[in-house]
Formats: sequence, structure tokens, C-alpha cells
Amino acid sequence: MELEQSVLLIPDKAKLKALYLESRPSYDNALEKFLSITAACMTKSGLKPTLKGRVKEFDSYYSKKLRLLKKSWSEKTGPLPVNDILAIRIICPFLGDLAVAENTLSRNFLIEETERKGAERSFREFGYESIHILVRIPEALLILCPHLERNVVEIQLRTILQEAWAEVEHELVYKAEFTPLDEPMRRKLAAVNANLTLSDIMFQEILEFQKRLNAELGQRTQAFYRQIEEVSEGKLTSNEGGSDESANTSKPETGDENFGSFGLDGMMLAALEAHNKADFDKAVRIYGSIIAANPGKEIASVVYKHRGMAFFAQAKYAEAQADFGSCLDLDPGSYKALYYRGVVKSILNDVAGAVEDFTAALELHPYHFYSRYRRATCFFKMGDLANAHADCEIALRIEPENILARHLYAKIKTALAVSDF
Repeated sequence: MELEQSVLLIPDKAKLKALYLESRPSYDNALEKFLSITAACMTKSGLKPTLKGRVKEFDSYYSKKLRLLKKSWSEKTGPLPVNDILAIRIICPFLGDLAVAENTLSRNFLIEETERKGAERSFREFGYESIHILVRIPEALLILCPHLERNVVEIQLRTILQEAWAEVEHELVYKAEFTPLDEPMRRKLAAVNANLTLSDIMFQEILEFQKRLNAELGQRTQAFYRQIEEVSEGKLTSNEGGSDESANTSKPETGDENFGSFGLDGMMLAALEAHNKADFDKAVRIYGSIIAANPGKEIASVVYKHRGMAFFAQAKYAEAQADFGSCLDLDPGSYKALYYRGVVKSILNDVAGAVEDFTAALELHPYHFYSRYRRATCFFKMGDLANAHADCEIALRIEPENILARHLYAKIKTALAVSDF
């Protein structure tokens, strides 16, 4: 009886097709506008995913309608509606982006259903993975969506690798007349999917590690520039007699620090974290361990530069100057190392040597504010008011509101007025 009832509900294909094709231009228009709204929401959340959209072709729509009729018919509920006439796909680089994208959708649209494809599998099983979300079509777009069985857009959230697997699986399994029954063939497919899944996890771990590393690097650089100003203003004093403590810092250490599975990168992160927590002895020790591991020139130059910054924070200026010099031996194009060494020389009253380093830094980076400002300071100390004035003017073009440069400029102007008088 139920089967006979469902057969009576089979729609007239010709009439349904005419109605569908009549509505199709409006569907395309609605989807284009919805894609634009969604893209703007993703951008506002800091994401840059790839968005794809499609309106279901009529033949595909009709086939699915018949499948749902066969599968879901009951006298109480009737056939399930086709939910994906309008559909978009949001493809993100990393697993962590999926949660951000899902939260963004929930904040900006009314979510009717969420299905996590593949979530039911055990850790031994692999296959299609995707987040499918049914989003209510915004009221402003409903006028463009006549005759939909349900006023929703299906949104699929995937990573790039999940998308790659879905496309391949669709061709090899879903669309194929013959699906692999042979166990070795099935294992090969499972192995490919397992590798893609593992790659997604590893990419996310590497991304999170890089974010931590970049955050520590940024914090380290900002703190170092503050320390330079404090030393220059006489708020920190030299640790006289403390130089010998670091004589053995280049020897490898076998401490119990846990650097995780990232090798030298993990050691660098541990050193930066110690550095930012003002545990300079530990930071210097780890930097020394990295150098002792004989990394490539590029890595070693960076480590020497950061160890020099740690020595500077301890007022061990001779060691700091030596490390900045070692960095420059490996990377002569490091304008920051030249600037840092120039700062140390100026603190040690080697003003002429500081001017040389600041000049070399400016040859590499003419717009580096601090090299320009510091060289102006040195010229002022040397009584070269003309060059001090010229450098300070240029520095203020780069950072007009910098208090230090404005204060120095006022002192230079006063000195020039006195000399003219």
C-alpha cells in the first residue's frame, strides 16, 4: 500500500523540468549573491578560503528526488525534500579553519541542520569527510528562490585535502559502474585517504607551531627595542665582570628541555620562550646548543643574532657584539645585525664605529627608522650638527610622531641656534 502511494507521488518529469528551467536564472542570481555575502563574512573572520557554488542540474535533481521518494516515503512524513538545489563549498587550507568557518556561518546565518560526514567511523576506518550545513536562505534572497522544496542552501566545509579525496572518490567509487571489491584495492584506497588525513593533521600542527614561533619572535623583537631605549637612557647598567660567565656557551648542552618533535625549530621556540620570560641563561644555553649542532649558515646567523640579543639583555656587551659580528660573517646582508652591533658600539662609546654600522645598515635599508635615528644621535654626540639635523629630519619623515626623534630634533635645533648666535 505504501509503495503504491509513493508511486502516485512521482512527479511529471516534463512539467517539473519546465518549472525548474523557468526558475533556474533566479536560482543562479540568488546563489551568486549568497556567495558574495558568505565570502565577505569569511574575510571578516580572517579566513581566505576558496568558495565554489553550483545550482543542481535538473537531471541530477530529478534523480535525487526519485531516490528520496523510494528511500524515505511514509504516509506520515511523505518524501524528504531535496535540500541541495543551491549549494556552495567552502574549501580551507587547514583543519583549524573549518571550526572558524563553521562559527562564522552560525553567527551570520540561521543554521537548520549540521551533519559531520565521516565522524561515525572508528580510528581504523577512512573515507569521505566533510561538514554539511543547511543554512536558511536570507529573507532578502527568498524572492529569487521560487518553487524550492526547502528554503535552504547546503554548505559543505572541507580542507583542500578533503576536497581532493572527495573529487577522486567521486570518480573512482560513486560514479563508477564497478566499485572495488578486491581487498588489496580497497586497502590501497584506504591508505591514500589515511595519508591525506594524516597530512591534514600535520599541516595543522606545523601551522600552530609557526604561529607560536612568530608570536615569540615578534615579542622578542619588541622587547629588545625597548631594552635598547632603556640602556640608552641609562636605566640599565653594564654587568661589569660578568663576561666570563658565558665563555662556554657555545658548547652543546644536554639539559632536560623537551623540544618536542620539531628538532632545531623546537629548540629555537624553546629558546625564544625562555628569552621572552627573561630566563636569559637558559635562552643562551639553548642558542648555544643549536649553534653547536652545526646548522646551515642561514639558521646559524639567525641564532647568533638572537643570542646576541640575550647577551645584550644581560648587559654582556662584548659577547653581544661578538655574536652580532658572527651573524654578519654568515649573513652580510642582515641590516638588523648591523643596527644591533651599532647600538652596542654606541653604548661602549665607540661612536665612530657605531656610525659605520648604522651607515652600512642604511645602505641595505635606507628607510630603517632606528638606524637613521641612532646615527643622528651619534652625529649629535660627535658635534656634527649638520649631519645630525639631516638624519633626524629624514627619521621624522618616516615616523613623524616618534617622541624620541622629536626630542632629539628639538635638541639639535637648539644647538644649531646657539652655534649660529
